[in-house]
Amino acid sequence: MKVIDLRSDTVTRPGEAMRDAMYAASVGDDVYGEDPTVNALQRRLADDLGFEAGLFVPSGTQSNLLALLAHCERGDEYIVGMDAHTYKFEGGGAAVLGSIQPQPIVQAEDGSLPLDRVAAAIKPVDPHFARTRLLALENTWHGRTLPLDYLREAGELARAHGLGYHLDGARLFNAAVARGVPAREIARHFDSVSVCLSKGLGAPVGSVLVGTQALIDKARRWRKVCGGG
Repeated sequence: MKVIDLRSDTVTRPGEAMRDAMYAASVGDDVYGEDPTVNALQRRLADDLGFEAGLFVPSGTQSNLLALLAHCERGDEYIVGMDAHTYKFEGGGAAVLGSIQPQPIVQAEDGSLPLDRVAAAIKPVDPHFARTRLLALENTWHGRTLPLDYLREAGELARAHGLGYHLDGARLFNAAVARGVPAREIARHFDSVSVCLSKGLGAPVGSVLVGTQALIDKARRWRKVCGGG
């Protein structure tokens, strides 16, 4: 009997065309920046989504972790959904490896973080508190897509308070299709975006983090520290 595994859209296998592409790919040492295929992939995602640079990593978990490490310093805090992947399903990596404190917010039914609660959670500048440095959203979330107006308003709030703005866009292209807009229209609101290649695409591994050149330079160093080089 033919079985279709619907546990997750990560349970995919490369088709023959992808296997052929993998076999024929030009390769090099990515730690030295000399893998032409990886370089082309990073450039493609950065250009498509409107960012200066990209960084290929083994997993979405590592991509999000590197973003948090690049945006925040030891003792900083990021605001995140109570049921968000970076908070709930990534092993507490931000706290364990980055000494970054999560400030979880209960999400609304559509996956958004109510902006009044986000504003209330931002800590005053006071040595008693962790320094709030980043707002992190997820799109899609449990199959729900965040409204474009909400992304803009959340970004305005983040900038007004001097916060970075990160998107766990593991399924960014699903959200773009559902909203009927280019992925770039979603990504343009953020300072950094993580995109998975293994979600329904048949790719065996990998994610790409995009952002400014300075942020990607920091993330590249942390990738090496985390064993992802």
